Amino acid sequence: MDLRELREIQALNTLVFETLGQPEKEREFKFKSLKRWGLDLILGKKEGKESYFVSEYGKRQKGDIYEENGIKYEVSEVLEELPKNKKLFAHIEMESGRAYLVGELREGENNIEILRLPAASLLLAYFKKHKLHHLIEALRNVGTATELVKQRGQEGKPYPFERLPNIARRFLREAKKVEKEAGFGRVALAYFGENKDGDPRFRVSWLLPTIALFEIDIAEKADKILAAFK
Repeated sequence: MDLRELREIQALNTLVFETLGQPEKEREFKFKSLKRWGLDLILGKKEGKESYFVSEYGKRQKGDIYEENGIKYEVSEVLEELPKNKKLFAHIEMESGRAYLVGELREGENNIEILRLPAASLLLAYFKKHKLHHLIEALRNVGTATELVKQRGQEGKPYPFERLPNIARRFLREAKKVEKEAGFGRVALAYFGENKDGDPRFRVSWLLPTIALFEIDIAEKADKILAAFK
């Protein structure tokens, strides 16, 4: 069997499971999420005007004056909670093929942008901080949705659903629960059976909303599910 024939067989037999909907673009977060992402919320001055902004966790303190990307910042206070009557929202924006996490403090119709950072870099640092090693290993690309890929062993003809072993079925069940919580998901699973040593051979591609992975509960569940599929 040549590569072209193999790819045709795999395209016809790979199992695809989708949770309908569009990848979530915006989500409300609690103040402690900023800490989990490795960020401090600061009240101070940005180019001489009072504003809110973020900095690397623990890096700045009251009275600091510094410049980043040509913008001057002055630190009045490193906050330990959200300002009164304000809520924290974050969403994903795409620019020239790259995803950015954009965070805003919101009160009614008033939005104050406090962060705009490359989503992939922040995700990786956040996964590393919380020891989510299986997500780090599976991460392939980041847009409005993030693709996670896990592969093991030599490829072959994928099994039909009826022949899937319990470990693969359990992965699909648990993945669907996470997708339901996240509001969107897509799993493409090609299970090729076991090798001569009894180890499973498979390839799985899993799409989840990027913004949902910034929610620690969802990220931890996804990491645990990937860890169990081996």
